[in-house]
Amino acid sequence: MTLLLKQIFAFIKLLNSDTETHPLALGIVLGMFLGFTPVFSLQTVFVIFILFLFRIQIGAALVSAFFFAIPAYLLDPAFHQLGSFILERESLRPLFTTLYHMPLVPLTRFNNSVVMGSAIAALLLAAPVFVVSKKLIIAYRATVVARFKNTKLWKAVQATSFYQWYVKFEEYRG
Repeated sequence: MTLLLKQIFAFIKLLNSDTETHPLALGIVLGMFLGFTPVFSLQTVFVIFILFLFRIQIGAALVSAFFFAIPAYLLDPAFHQLGSFILERESLRPLFTTLYHMPLVPLTRFNNSVVMGSAIAALLLAAPVFVVSKKLIIAYRATVVARFKNTKLWKAVQATSFYQWYVKFEEYRG
């Protein structure tokens, strides 16, 4: 639980910072993949590998994975229907047979209808979630953060010597 709280606070700190929105939005999208797909599968390993390989916010991915897992559980019947629709296509049967006989591909459990449906849904929702999350981050920074920085409380905090020390410390730390 403390890891989740730590990631939530880190995510809020990133939302309030001047970092780029692309790594945050990509972290949210990869978190959606983590939340939709089963925990112990090859897809999870692949997404975690992408998180560490590229410059994507891991905190955003972990927080969004937690929040996407709840609707994913509720959407399991819809994922089952979508996965069954894909897996029962006669035209795709030779492809699935070939994939099943490959060395690592069966570890993805693609032959499970819920797994297939959740993977297809995550792929279809990736671009819209990226665009929406990027716009929401920009809107959050333009409204909430800007209003907070204009409050008397924030201006009083900025006037303290402790805050000045913290700013210098962050500059040195990088």
